[in-house]
Amino acid sequence: MRVAAIYDIHGNLPALEAVLDEINEAAPDLIVVGGDVAAGPMPAETIERLRTLDVPARFVMGNADRNMVAAYDGRLPFGLTTYVAEVTAWAAQQLNREQRDFLASFEPQVVLPVEGLGEVLFCHATPRSDTEIATSATPDARMREIFAQVDQPLVVCGHTHMQFDRQPNGVRVVNAGSVGMPYCRPGAYWAKLGPEVTLWRTDYDLQAAAEQVRATAYPQAEDFATSNILQPPTAVEALAVFEKSAPVKQQGNTSCSKALWNQGILVSMAL
Repeated sequence: MRVAAIYDIHGNLPALEAVLDEINEAAPDLIVVGGDVAAGPMPAETIERLRTLDVPARFVMGNADRNMVAAYDGRLPFGLTTYVAEVTAWAAQQLNREQRDFLASFEPQVVLPVEGLGEVLFCHATPRSDTEIATSATPDARMREIFAQVDQPLVVCGHTHMQFDRQPNGVRVVNAGSVGMPYCRPGAYWAKLGPEVTLWRTDYDLQAAAEQVRATAYPQAEDFATSNILQPPTAVEALAVFEKSAPVKQQGNTSCSKALWNQGILVSMAL
């Protein structure tokens, strides 16, 4: 089996469409959608596109998906920042019951046999939490602790929106990157699996996507268009924030780009 892994779409439908065009050309056997699909400017439209994929798919629950389901049910999680609570509530309000139930049906993890790679575990953040931080800069000792109980030789994750490929101690850990909200060069990031691991970047019309976002009623449309599509935070900025936040759950670092804190990706904002 060959798999395309797409993570962290965050309601960026133009980015998703561009990635799906390339996935159709690559013709994998299965798509794994790794969570955080709809918390963003085009939530209902993104869900509908995922419900009509041409390729069989499995869906992994992300923290933003979980929060949206809770918000739809009138149980907006405690501890979100004002910004994150606002956009989560707004995104949940755009859904109908079928779309809410689709999000709620996502699996905590997926394990699949992949050609040339053996059994692969797909999770949102880490195998033990959908909010835990693991990046290219996470110390090896911490990576060994996080992935100590994994039986599979390869784990594919997302959540921190930056691609990496590491093997700190027996288990290979790959971050597929973010389709809709990358923390690096603009574009849409994903991974091809089988018979090798290929970390991929898809170009798309950023200006047109930004205008589509600005045309929505999303509460932070301009910020998303500018800070998440046209000029995302750099990997250096993101790593500084994520690694500072990983050992202890603390509130924002004002030295980093606003986009990192606004979107609620960090542990402290996901609770």
